[in-house]
Amino acid sequence: MQLLRVTDADDRRLDDYRGLTDVALRNVRDPSSGLYIAESTKVIARAVAAGHRPRSVLVQERRVEDIREIVGALDVPVYVVPDEVAEAVTGFAVHRGTIASMHRPQLPTVREVIDGASVVLILENVGDHTNVGAAFRAAAGLGADAVLVSPRGADPLYRRSVRVSMGTVFQVPWTRIMDWDAAIADLHLAGFDIAALALSDDAVTLDAYAADRPERVALVMGSEGDGLSRTAIDSADTVVTIPMFGGVDSLNVASAAAVALWALKA
Repeated sequence: MQLLRVTDADDRRLDDYRGLTDVALRNVRDPSSGLYIAESTKVIARAVAAGHRPRSVLVQERRVEDIREIVGALDVPVYVVPDEVAEAVTGFAVHRGTIASMHRPQLPTVREVIDGASVVLILENVGDHTNVGAAFRAAAGLGADAVLVSPRGADPLYRRSVRVSMGTVFQVPWTRIMDWDAAIADLHLAGFDIAALALSDDAVTLDAYAADRPERVALVMGSEGDGLSRTAIDSADTVVTIPMFGGVDSLNVASAAAVALWALKA
């Protein structure tokens, strides 16, 4: 790695890290430039271990040796900055001391991602980056083999998603669905039972479904406000619901994903 000390917050070499608190800016910039942001040494280490390539790293002095263990053998510039420069550039206090600008990998096809999988989590139009990150963490921790994200869903590689997931977005194979009908056809061709988690009079309870679960299951979770679309429900083989109490009709999407995945693995 190339260790470079930078003391000027206006240095153009730090442009990848500017204004990271602006969600709209990051949503525009990340896909168009082929970059995403990874925060903390743990997350960066998982990204590098997954084969992702850093374009550069911004690090505070106290974390230099930590980052050296991760990217020391790579040809990558590492910008060492004072705390006040890191905050001026990013727009927030960089408590974890390390941020990397990473090249986005090319996403695999749906068929490639589901090949050999037995449990797949599908996130349809989940727009909150925190929920996407939490769902990926549940997928990694509770045994999902892959995650599929619908076209209008939030970006799993947005920095908040990556951070909330604790880097598990690099651990679980995933891709974005480009055509819903084609993806459903691929899942059916591979022998998956598509289970839509939704409120419905004819829904099967999760415990009953898990007690006699199909060999291969694709769990479809809906958006935070509207839940699953009619298209998604109509595409499913089974509608499944989590029994609720206390006058509460549903869980947060990431919590529901965790409960359903645990039930299927129990």
